[in-house]
Amino acid sequence: MLILLSAAFAAHRAAAAPMTVEGITFSDEEGDFTILKVTGTGTLADPFVVVEDVTGDTPILVIRGMSVGFGNRIGSQHVIGFALAKIAINHTKSSWTEYRMELRTTPTEPSPYGDGLSFAQGYTGGPPASSIGFHHARVIDEPFDAIDFTDGTIKPGESVSFDFMITDMTPKPEVFLLQQPVKPISCNCGRLRVAVR
Repeated sequence: MLILLSAAFAAHRAAAAPMTVEGITFSDEEGDFTILKVTGTGTLADPFVVVEDVTGDTPILVIRGMSVGFGNRIGSQHVIGFALAKIAINHTKSSWTEYRMELRTTPTEPSPYGDGLSFAQGYTGGPPASSIGFHHARVIDEPFDAIDFTDGTIKPGESVSFDFMITDMTPKPEVFLLQQPVKPISCNCGRLRVAVR
């Protein structure tokens, strides 16, 4: 049984098809979602648009190619910067009541404050993040880099869009955008309702 599971997992990872636009590569190789399309140039007027079919609880978008040669396309003070619009289609069995985006330099460890990677920390040219589907966005700069999108419900079969910027002060060969859709969980606890991340 373990051999069959390992083979299935390897086949799933091998099926990932990275997409490269303007020198930036977007990959769904970590699983729990499939990239359907990538367009744009990464500027504020023409952001990268990544359309994703989300099927699991913790999709991680792998981003490669953020080099000095790519530069900064949003006009901020950072060495590297681009605008990103993500469209996530909910193909899970549960509604989403919140959605967290978290930048990381490895898939398993949060990005520390001093690594230079952020959601355009210090940018003053406009709102750092927004969504059509969730009405509130809270950017967290420390002790890790994240955006919490709240105040909305995305039912199975529906889609939600997110607009934000990714910046870096020191080029990294790859970065990871951890996504954590939150679904409500009810319990038979009187009037108490609990939502878990």
